[in-house]
Amino acid sequence: MQAFTTHTGLVAPLDRANVDTDLIIPKQFLKSIKRTGFGPNLFDELRYLDHGEPGMDNSKRPLNPDFVLNQPRYQGASILLARKNFGCGSSREHAPWALTQYGFRAIIAPSYADIFFNNSFKNGLLPIILTELDVSRLFDEVKAFPGYQLTIDLARQAVIAPDGRELKFDIEPFRKHCLLNGLDDIGLTLQKSDVIRAFEAERLAKFPWLESRPIA
Repeated sequence: MQAFTTHTGLVAPLDRANVDTDLIIPKQFLKSIKRTGFGPNLFDELRYLDHGEPGMDNSKRPLNPDFVLNQPRYQGASILLARKNFGCGSSREHAPWALTQYGFRAIIAPSYADIFFNNSFKNGLLPIILTELDVSRLFDEVKAFPGYQLTIDLARQAVIAPDGRELKFDIEPFRKHCLLNGLDDIGLTLQKSDVIRAFEAERLAKFPWLESRPIA
């Protein structure tokens, strides 16, 4: 998992509340058993004018010019600004996969659905909670100033605006540690690889019949 320390990026405003995971990545794209390739179908129903299906050539599909991510001023955005209850709906982990594979490193919103919130941390996506007042001010600034960027300093737990003001956010220490060090669940387990190998060797020495043997 890619570590998150500090990040400066263009902000894209998705000005709607209760964005559910089916809107983030529609159900028809959940058939793949791979964890890659979901970025082109992020917000598929909003992003394209036709109905998307797996295997379609997205480069040939008609884009919705009114959707924020299709507007030239927000191309290359890596920070998503959203309203309350972002990520509600089903528990699909494909939602943070699609967001990160599109290029987002962080989301800023007043609140999130619990499962989406937890899944985001496990996939290197930082969900930041700010007050509705702060979020509304950011929406106003993003819309007023093309090329609006924010800096996120995870170590200091601060969102830094272009005028220098800092918006502090809370994060659970263990999640902060994992993001700063790029550790997902597999990475955390591999930190104990020496202990795991020693345990397996000791167990096999005590119970040699547990060793698998090919069937004759």
